[in-house]
Amino acid sequence: MQHKIRRALVSVSDKTGIENFARALSQLGIELLSTGGTYAALQRGGVPVTEVSEYTGFPEMMDGRVKTLHPKVHGGILALREEATHTSAMTAHGIEGIDLVVVNLYPFEATVKKAGVTRAEAIEQIDIGGPSMVRSAAKNHRYVGIVTDPADYGRVLAELEAHGGALGDDLRRELACKAFALTARYDAAISRWMFAQEVADGKSATPFPATYALAGEKTLELRYGENPHQLAAFYRVSGEDEPSVATAEVLNGKALSYNNLVDLDAAHALAKEFAAPFVAVTKHNNPCGAAAADTIEAALEAAWAGDPLSAFGSVLAFTRPVNLACADFLVSGNRFVEAIVAPSFDDDAFDLLTKKPKWGKSVRLLACGAFGPDSRRAADLEVKKLVGGFLLQGRDLAASSPEQLVCKTQAQVAEEDVHALLFAERIAKHVKSNAIVLAKGTRVLGVGAGQMSRVDAVRLAIHKSGEDVAGAVLASDAFFPFPDGVETAIEAGVRAILQPGGSVRDDEVIAACDARGAAMVFTGERHFRH
Repeated sequence: MQHKIRRALVSVSDKTGIENFARALSQLGIELLSTGGTYAALQRGGVPVTEVSEYTGFPEMMDGRVKTLHPKVHGGILALREEATHTSAMTAHGIEGIDLVVVNLYPFEATVKKAGVTRAEAIEQIDIGGPSMVRSAAKNHRYVGIVTDPADYGRVLAELEAHGGALGDDLRRELACKAFALTARYDAAISRWMFAQEVADGKSATPFPATYALAGEKTLELRYGENPHQLAAFYRVSGEDEPSVATAEVLNGKALSYNNLVDLDAAHALAKEFAAPFVAVTKHNNPCGAAAADTIEAALEAAWAGDPLSAFGSVLAFTRPVNLACADFLVSGNRFVEAIVAPSFDDDAFDLLTKKPKWGKSVRLLACGAFGPDSRRAADLEVKKLVGGFLLQGRDLAASSPEQLVCKTQAQVAEEDVHALLFAERIAKHVKSNAIVLAKGTRVLGVGAGQMSRVDAVRLAIHKSGEDVAGAVLASDAFFPFPDGVETAIEAGVRAILQPGGSVRDDEVIAACDARGAAMVFTGERHFRH
């Protein structure tokens, strides 16, 4: 059903393209109503427009808080044009139909991202009249068009011109759906921010609200999900500004896949553990190599050496800009990676990676800006979807310190091994449980990930380490339930072990270390990752 648009209400915070759009509407014979800054902008541009307060006979007041919350506005939007009681009420009260609503909302999300913003400043950016008009128009989309995104101005004008000043049913439904998605996201952002303030002010004993509202904006339509028969898309959560895969700029390469994004996020999360030059090599959501060094190119070479076979086709995360030495290392020999996320790419490194055959058209390069341990937002809860519900938890940002380690064995841990153990523990936090990491210094030798038994995880890490295992240290994400895991590790050449402790067989595990002259420390903190 098509109804010709005779009157439009225009009131936008984001004024991108609004003058030209409004002028085009006016040239189509559509009467324009407007408010505040939008009215002033249209007047300056010479666009014929009537101020809403003139139309309602009721002045704007309270610093613009009250201007469109009026029966002549909402009655004109909500009236069912073919319902006699509605049309008679319109006649009786001098209400004119409003057939098109062009509204976007106060920039609440942008405001709360600003450093030093006060609570009062944030509250003032909670739009009331805008969402009310958006919801009214979207509810009555059978008769009313609702435009909330400047990107839709051209489509709307084209349809008006093609249909003699009317919008087709399909477009009105699509715009209404988009409008409700906008208000849902907007309210979710406000809800999360307000609850975060309660937590920060000590007014809530829990970081988990009674109702958790999660809304995102679709940024990528993916070819498929984990497998070709699964549909998938990527959404960016509103209000989050931590350097991440979601906020990164894609500079090059094929379209990102579902698995690329998952692996990049895992690699980037691990890289955020370190302030030093560090590279994580990730495959199937687990690190297969990782290293910290004095230079980023040295870190890359050491990380790749952790498991060169698995590193082919992996994704990488760098804590420093990718330089020419890194790019030259990657494109030489039989090496290839699917994607790289880094703070930035030096120009000569970018040229080499994007112009080298096999690399240029394929490798995805993402620049996320500078990041480190301090860039992580503890308030950003982790969400895991289950069938029929979801789980929320805080992020695992804990990291053991040397002072936290409690030696449980007769053998003491050498000073150089303390730092190696703590490095290995940080890696183990990002390995699927059961997780075992073998390391020397700040270089991963082998990883045992996702095994159903801990001793099998130990065996896998030893296998990946090869001959380098002699003199290595081992970090476990959780306690050893039996002595077999440590016995296997020590017999292979491991000399120091870190674990949280807490097993009913801790004494047996410690005794196994003492019998073989190996050192073991407890942290008291588990790091499962399922």
